[in-house]
Amino acid sequence: MTQRGYQVTGIDLSDSMLKKARENASKHNLPINFYQGDARKLPFIQEFDVAIMLCEGGFPLMETDEMNYEILKSVARSLTEKGKVIFTTLNGLFPLFHSIEAFCSAATETGNASYRKNTFDLMTFRDHNVTTLEDDQGNIKVLTCNERFYVPSEITWLLKTVGFNQIDIYGAKLGAFSREDKLTTEDFEMLVIAEK
Repeated sequence: MTQRGYQVTGIDLSDSMLKKARENASKHNLPINFYQGDARKLPFIQEFDVAIMLCEGGFPLMETDEMNYEILKSVARSLTEKGKVIFTTLNGLFPLFHSIEAFCSAATETGNASYRKNTFDLMTFRDHNVTTLEDDQGNIKVLTCNERFYVPSEITWLLKTVGFNQIDIYGAKLGAFSREDKLTTEDFEMLVIAEK
């Protein structure tokens, strides 16, 4: 995006991810501002035209629905009067028709996290799982996680409550996002584009 002429600010909670991002920007001589911060407590007020959170960039990975909602409120505060948010989130229609564990097992590649013991709770729309990954130092980490799946009507309502008026939701193929893809029960993620 910086190469296309946009002024970009990158925000992440992780020191190591920010270090990698700074190194990559420096290697390509790209002037990008990076900040370490919690997406629920962004320090910006009406400073950005667009906020982008792809591949579950925080939302919907928080432990509670309230924490996920704080991310949306924080992003809305950070955007200008006609600002847009573009993000992906887990599609709550998918686990009604498919096994999350089977999907995650089929999508695992060398070097990626692996997921097992997935149990989807129909009352909370949360997938509880054991995630195994290798950190930057080569250490194997085993985490007990839960991730929130959302249905389109929930996302629409949540975004309206924080000030977004135009909300469009699309299907999201992993790593390939397009407004041409209608959301279906086959999509593990959904792409959401909302404007104030």
